[in-house]
Amino acid sequence: MVDEKEKIVSEDMGVQVDKKEDIEMRSFGTIKRWATKRSLWMVHYCTGCGGIELAPLMTSRYDMERFGMHPMVTPRQSDLLLITGYVNIKTLKRIIRTYEQMPDPKYVVAFGSCPINGGPYWDSHVTINHLDKYLPVDIYIAGCMPRPQSIVKAFDDLMDMIQEGKADGYLRYKKYYDKYKANQEKIFRKWW
Repeated sequence: MVDEKEKIVSEDMGVQVDKKEDIEMRSFGTIKRWATKRSLWMVHYCTGCGGIELAPLMTSRYDMERFGMHPMVTPRQSDLLLITGYVNIKTLKRIIRTYEQMPDPKYVVAFGSCPINGGPYWDSHVTINHLDKYLPVDIYIAGCMPRPQSIVKAFDDLMDMIQEGKADGYLRYKKYYDKYKANQEKIFRKWW
C-alpha cells in the first residue's frame, strides 16, 4: 500500500509516480523541458531567400515572441539554429562552426526545399543536397519558401518534441561525431 504523502499526482505536468526520488527527478526533467521549449533563443543563418519569411513572424500578426522565441546575434547565447535557404560548401563551414559554438541543448530547423534536396540548385557542384549528412536537423520545413503559418506549425512541433524529449539532434551529433566529421571532411578539401 502506498502512503498518500508518497503518491503525488501532478495534473498539469501529467506525471504520476510513487516514490519521492522518482518524483523529484521526473518533475525536474519535466519542468526543465517545459522551460526549454518556452524560451527558445534563435540565431538564424540566412543563406538564401528564406530570410525574408522571418520578418512576418516578428510582426503582431504571428508574434513569435508569444512562443518565447527571440532572435539573438551570437550563437553562444542561442539554442535554436535556423538555416533558411540553400547551403553551399563555403557557407556549410560557417554553419558548422556556428552550430558547434552553441551550448547544449541545441536544435536545428531547416527552411525550404534547398537544405532537403538542393532545390533548384540540386545539380550544382557547390550546393549541399542533404544537410542532415553534415549536421543533425530536428525539423525540416518543406516548401519554396514556406509560408509563415507552416513555420509557426514547425515551431509548435519542435516545442512538442522538446517536451517529449524527442528533439535529440545534439545528442546524435555527439554520439555519431566521427560519422558527421567524416562526411564534413569528404566535402571540404582542407578542414579549418
